[in-house]
Amino acid sequence: MNLAAQTLTAMQEGLPVRTYSISSARNGAGEQTGSGCTPRGEHVIRAKIGGSYPVGTAFVGRRSTGEIYSTELEQQSPGRDWILTRILWLCGREPGRNRFGDVDTMRRYIYIHGCPDTEPMGVPASHGCIRMRNEDIIELFDRVDTGTSVLIEE
Repeated sequence: MNLAAQTLTAMQEGLPVRTYSISSARNGAGEQTGSGCTPRGEHVIRAKIGGSYPVGTAFVGRRSTGEIYSTELEQQSPGRDWILTRILWLCGREPGRNRFGDVDTMRRYIYIHGCPDTEPMGVPASHGCIRMRNEDIIELFDRVDTGTSVLIEE
């Protein structure tokens, strides 16, 4: 994942197979708990959540709320940070950088997830997670397994 380019490139056997536009943290890159930043470094997909749910399913605390995103629903909850469709929960692999203590990616609940299609891609706008278009997160979700390595670079 390249934060400067706001892209995520899926690799297979060392070769790029698909590049997606993303939106990382509006606060930039950083690992500190409470920073609202996207953590850098080596990560792994610890959990895949939402594989059996319809497109637009809303999640809170990694659980489906039973809601399907719509503009009407958004108008009822202005300012809500929508986590939609699928979640890939990241875990840092570098103790002291993005794992354990006040820099733990997993304890910060950093995900790769879907968002409303009205949200911009290619520009930093999230609260720390990696946002993707719903169709893209479904494709990526189906392409990767838990344990898949994820490198986040500036």
